[in-house]
Amino acid sequence: MRTIFFLLLLANLTLFGYTRLDSSGTGEVMRLTQQVKPDLIKLLTPQQVAALGPAKVAALADVCIEIGPFSDGDRTRVLSELEPLALGRLLTQKRADINTAYWVYVPRLPNKPAADKRVADLSAAGLRDVSVVDSGPQRFAISLGAFRSEEAARSYVQQLSQKGVADAVITPRQQVIPQTILVVRDPEATVVARLKALQAAYPDTETKIGSCDKTT
Repeated sequence: MRTIFFLLLLANLTLFGYTRLDSSGTGEVMRLTQQVKPDLIKLLTPQQVAALGPAKVAALADVCIEIGPFSDGDRTRVLSELEPLALGRLLTQKRADINTAYWVYVPRLPNKPAADKRVADLSAAGLRDVSVVDSGPQRFAISLGAFRSEEAARSYVQQLSQKGVADAVITPRQQVIPQTILVVRDPEATVVARLKALQAAYPDTETKIGSCDKTT
């Protein structure tokens, strides 16, 4: 009985000391009441973060910016353009299976030599990812790119028209293509501005800004 009595006494003394400590202003209850206007603290949505200017994005902690998706050819070109930024380990890549819905192409030519010559002319004009279709009903057509949306496909056709390619057409075509998304962790303002400028040059890509994945 004496043992139980002393245990109860110790428990009461401990509880008394904790309540006195909390009431003195150092306890959890007091800390909660001392928060500076907690009702004004708001979490930004990904869209709100993306709308921030490069300087404000750069000031955020543990933020990643994603740009893409890119085909293998476009990925190589973009990585080359990013080399002067010396991103090192801040730049990573991840694969993404993209569902394309629209195909831009030049209708089939009469034979392989004619198709090869057209590809050479288009490549010399600065077009990317140009290739000859080798089989199927569109054999000897010239593939100019696959896009996720009709809007992006039409935008690219307009760019082609400005380069003198007036015979490019669009057709719906469902296809899954493996592509690459580039991810930059904690980018500086100059990096954010550069990535957004690059995105404008690739009509079927986008930039996303948000919290970094645990694996990034």
